[in-house]
Amino acid sequence: WSDKAAKNAQKWANQCGMKVSPRDTRVINGVTCGENVLLSSYPRTWADTIQVWYSQSSNFMYGHGATSRNVNVESYTQLIWYNSYKVGCAVSYCPTGSYKYFYVCQYCPAGNNPMQIAMPYRSGPRCADCPGHCDKGLCTNPCKYQDLLGNCNNLKMLFGCSHSLVKKQCPASCKCTTQII
Repeated sequence: WSDKAAKNAQKWANQCGMKVSPRDTRVINGVTCGENVLLSSYPRTWADTIQVWYSQSSNFMYGHGATSRNVNVESYTQLIWYNSYKVGCAVSYCPTGSYKYFYVCQYCPAGNNPMQIAMPYRSGPRCADCPGHCDKGLCTNPCKYQDLLGNCNNLKMLFGCSHSLVKKQCPASCKCTTQII
């Protein structure tokens, strides 16, 4: 849980924007966060709200992604994204529209990297990537840094972490050698 993400989610929910917030408003301690939103005409429990996002799993196939072009799976993939380890949620009552309740959850760091959307986690034995750092099948050793480029592994191999570009743009790849990036 992240109180900062919850506070940020509440700030957006209070605006009753009824859509995902601008990406640049979801940066907490230098880390960009992802977001799920739900509009509802009636109050829901958080379990029900999360189940709505999870229900998109029926339209998702691991390794392939969305099962057809006209379905949304991004709320599901953000919900299960492998390295989003902080979450904060909020709800607001918005009396003026047909949807009176606006639910917002922010996940940090953000998931839904387009290059990995078909594989939001690594398939394999439970906790194989984090021996000694596992709780109920989930890794508990997240990286506290975020790469700013999508090709950091290649840049690290080609130039090394002492190269100024790699050092500045790829802090997770360089500083997190035993954590989940």
